[in-house]
Amino acid sequence: MLLPDDRVLALETSCDDTCAAVVSGDGRILASVVSSQGIHAEYLGVVPELASRAHLDLLDPAIHQALDASSTRIEDLAAIAVTRGPGLIGCLLVGLATAKALAYGLGRPFVGVNHIEGHLRAIQGVRRFDPPFVALVASGGHTELLHAETWGSYRLLGATRDDAAGEAFDKVAKLLGLGFPGGPMIDRLSSEGNPRAFEFPRAWLGLDQGGLELSFSGLKTAVRQTVESRAPSDGAARDQFVRDVAASFQAAVVDVLVAKTAKACEQTGSKRILLAGGVACNRALRAGMAALAERIGGEAAWPPPALCADNAAMIGLAALPRLARGESDPLDLSAIANLDDLGWGK
Repeated sequence: MLLPDDRVLALETSCDDTCAAVVSGDGRILASVVSSQGIHAEYLGVVPELASRAHLDLLDPAIHQALDASSTRIEDLAAIAVTRGPGLIGCLLVGLATAKALAYGLGRPFVGVNHIEGHLRAIQGVRRFDPPFVALVASGGHTELLHAETWGSYRLLGATRDDAAGEAFDKVAKLLGLGFPGGPMIDRLSSEGNPRAFEFPRAWLGLDQGGLELSFSGLKTAVRQTVESRAPSDGAARDQFVRDVAASFQAAVVDVLVAKTAKACEQTGSKRILLAGGVACNRALRAGMAALAERIGGEAAWPPPALCADNAAMIGLAALPRLARGESDPLDLSAIANLDDLGWGK
């Protein structure tokens, strides 16, 4: 039985951020450490093998930093939580092996967490926002619309057929020479550009018939063709071109995500919207979801930026209900890379 003052160490290593956090049994975030791996910037994308190796170097210091920041002795931990999937398999294995070793050595319960459910639970780090609601989880690796009927019971409504939204942001940023990660740069430059400068396509995929699937590959191709054929060579004209492309691309993504979320609300009868994942940091997307919620007489919510991007605090928050019920996982629990194999709520 988990008590309110008990402390849980949580680990998150599903991609390129090495994360450790300490949360209390009553849901307070006592410490959250995110060690970003700068090694991927020169490749303009995450290199899985390098990410796995970096986790080996960064995870132990992150754990010690989280324990120190929360004034927690390792022997005082009540349980260990860790992401088991989805994610890059080598990266997942580093976190999972570390969590198992700590649980075994300390004789504490151990819980493997679904990374996507972690993103949903992140909102609980700052406020109460309980199901039922429609959730859009948008990040570099995922873009899914789902209906949360209760915590732990999720129905997938639609997902991307190709690129995730965050992946599309990163690839367009690469085309524009903006570096990696690209999402924050496009968000910033879009405020200085004209979102109607270029008529980039929107992949509606049968929206008028209720289709909730998503696609961003065609949009990405249209941006590439525009950059290759119309980009000025240098100077102020080039700078404004980049701003306008960024703004027009972002508007195309946001238009589709908001429209699909609106259709999901219509189909489920929900007027409450949760925006989660790294792309939830995007200001235009937040504004679009807030306007949608106002239009339908509902409510939209999202975590602060630190809890939108990958972090271990959300993993700890997702583990708390299971630990409170006295549940735990065996030490032979496997890492699962694909969400389809992992399933929802597992």
